[in-house]
Amino acid sequence: MEARNLQAPTSPSAAPDLRSWLRQLAATDRLAVTRSGLSLIDEVAAVSKRLENDSAVLFPSPDQHTIPVVANIFANRSWVADSLGIVTDDLLTHFQKAVRAPIPWVEVKDAAAQEVVHREVDLLRQLPIPKHNEHDSGPYITAALLIARNPKTGIQNVSIHRCQVSGPDRIGVLLLPRHTLHYYKMAEQAGEGLEIALVIGVHPACILASQAIAAVDEDEMEIAGALLGHPIEMVKCQTNRVRVPAHAEIVIEGRILPKVREPEGPFGEFPQYYGPRANREVIQVDAITHRKNAIFHTIVGGGAEHLVLGEIPREATLLEHLQRSFSSVRDVRLTWGGICRYHLVVKIDKANNGEPKNIIMGAFGGHYDLKQVVVVDMDVDIDKPNEIEWAIATRFQADRDLLVVSGAQGSKLDPSSNAGISAKMGLDATKPIESEPMTFKRIHVKGEEDVDLSRVLLDDPQAAFAGLIHG
Repeated sequence: MEARNLQAPTSPSAAPDLRSWLRQLAATDRLAVTRSGLSLIDEVAAVSKRLENDSAVLFPSPDQHTIPVVANIFANRSWVADSLGIVTDDLLTHFQKAVRAPIPWVEVKDAAAQEVVHREVDLLRQLPIPKHNEHDSGPYITAALLIARNPKTGIQNVSIHRCQVSGPDRIGVLLLPRHTLHYYKMAEQAGEGLEIALVIGVHPACILASQAIAAVDEDEMEIAGALLGHPIEMVKCQTNRVRVPAHAEIVIEGRILPKVREPEGPFGEFPQYYGPRANREVIQVDAITHRKNAIFHTIVGGGAEHLVLGEIPREATLLEHLQRSFSSVRDVRLTWGGICRYHLVVKIDKANNGEPKNIIMGAFGGHYDLKQVVVVDMDVDIDKPNEIEWAIATRFQADRDLLVVSGAQGSKLDPSSNAGISAKMGLDATKPIESEPMTFKRIHVKGEEDVDLSRVLLDDPQAAFAGLIHG
């Protein structure tokens, strides 16, 4: 059967795209533009890294390529909310609603993404693919949506993988134990390659949706449609049956070859370490299509954009997972110190003393990457690391409130794990239900929040100070 979709009239994509977001960033002084001709080897990544918390950055003609490169399209969670047209406080609930009520995509016949077609492929000559971290094994495609089809049903999966350019028409790809690998094994067992496309340069909603912790055979482009409030327009690839966003800047069409493995890595990953070199799956590229005047989006491995991209979708799906079983759960955060993957903080309106440990166990079941969960009360601001540490310092006792699980599945990219086998630690940093009200009463200076500093502070403190000491 074909993937879940509807037919739409033939038309160019009218959906928001990467360019619409870049125009918005430029209009709000959040887009920097470099001089032409910066090097794709290290220099593009170095400038992006320096600006990662401040602005997106566009690189015209890197290494004389006609296609510019853009990086840092997410600097923090407020940018993510802005790209979806919502306020930051509504991010997780908006994402939750999109996962609950996905909108099927529609198929079109013509697309901006196919204005230019290359059937003779030379990746590094035709595309400006950067090298990022110092010891990366070479140029990497880092911001591409890998769209794969279930070989039996045609339902599509969308994810992001690190993709090493290893030849003019050859790409090494790291497939972690998730849905793309599941589809690939199905195809490989049948002696076939897995039809895929690498989609570069799409609206932020599509990138965010790709990171949802969705069930197998849930098409993330339907979540993207719900994030935007209308269907994503998709078009069939030129050389295979994969459907890709019609508004994309660049599409690389190909197959993950059966029973072929070649060296890939090292590559700078989100834990701030290098993923090791090993024999991995291989994509044979069959064609490249792109817009006229295309833009190449790249993500610096382990940088702020990489972390933000993983943060919001995972938080939303973990919150949804926990709230199904625990009505007391109010909010969650994946901390930056935990590289937005490994450490989770859960805010609860506590009802009984055993509840936090159940919530900890439930969280570990929500995603295997998690290795530490801290549960806190409603009076703790989970956006402030000092507040979380304060709750642990004053409400946690290790012999009473610590939960440790040994030998569980964790992240293979965690260098402290044993090939992905990891320990889990949960900390109950909540107040005991039976405690006296004043025992955990937070100190507060009366009237602090009502002080109008413009009324109580003098405009010229130096003159006032001089008058006092000489008076």
